[in-house]
Amino acid sequence: MKTALTLSGSIRKGSYNRILQQHMGRKLTQAGVAVTEISLKDFDMPIFNEDLEPDHVPEAAVKLAEMWRSHDIVFIASPEYNGGVPPLLVNTITWLSRQKPSVFRHAVFGIGGVSSGKYGTIWSLSHLRDSLTKVGTLIVPTLLGIGPADTAFDDNGDPVEPGIIRKVDQMVTELTHFSRG
Repeated sequence: MKTALTLSGSIRKGSYNRILQQHMGRKLTQAGVAVTEISLKDFDMPIFNEDLEPDHVPEAAVKLAEMWRSHDIVFIASPEYNGGVPPLLVNTITWLSRQKPSVFRHAVFGIGGVSSGKYGTIWSLSHLRDSLTKVGTLIVPTLLGIGPADTAFDDNGDPVEPGIIRKVDQMVTELTHFSRG
């Protein structure tokens, strides 16, 4: 059985990206994947600084790296801040990029995000894809840019727009069928 790790780049209460994370977890579970859902608030890490290496690497980075290495699929739901990736996610990826062996060369990754604007995190997802690709990540082709957030989900946390529902299904298919070989 394939395994998936899902997370959100937002830890605020009521986060639409957390709703997307949970929705993707449900869809992956329906596809026969064992899903582990995490919150980055449970992995407290200082702002990355090379002066902390090698003696003061946060234990949370080591633990999170092990989790990323042990799953076949990683799904990241990311908000967009000023057209870019949120600081929490940038810091997390930076700390993880310093862990050996690489946490980015085992799993197949999916990325998506929800924002208040009509462009639905497309700019930040482009930056996120670039950053993750540079560290060796295999990211499926489908991007889930969803917006505007306040009308994107029903009361059950499911997308309401038919095009987004199709993209979610396409991403689940890609995540469950792509392989690192």
